[in-house]
Amino acid sequence: MTALLSATLLLALQTAPAPAPMQAQAPALSLEQQSGLRCAAAFALVAQAQSAGNAEALKYPALGQRGREFFVRTAARLIDETALDRDGVARLLAQEANRLAQEEGALDRAMPPCLMLLEASGL
Repeated sequence: MTALLSATLLLALQTAPAPAPMQAQAPALSLEQQSGLRCAAAFALVAQAQSAGNAEALKYPALGQRGREFFVRTAARLIDETALDRDGVARLLAQEANRLAQEEGALDRAMPPCLMLLEASGL
């Protein structure tokens, strides 16, 4: 699953704008950036599970298109607003996705506020 997730994250990042130079350490992210990062990772996980027919994931609204767009916009915004390049943003997204996947109940706790953020985004 980690390989598939990494491939999904990197594929989505290919459409992001040209990277800015990357710092040695990840910058401190604002609450808005942290929320976007968490939700982008959550949407990627749920969309992947939905495409595999996972019954738990299917209880959420379809996230293939809207979730992907949210993911791409969030990644592009992080590249624009931080000194991270695509690889740096991909690492942050992969770390967050791994945390959500491994921590008991983390994904289910993240989804309600993330779905509200998705609605508020207008996507």
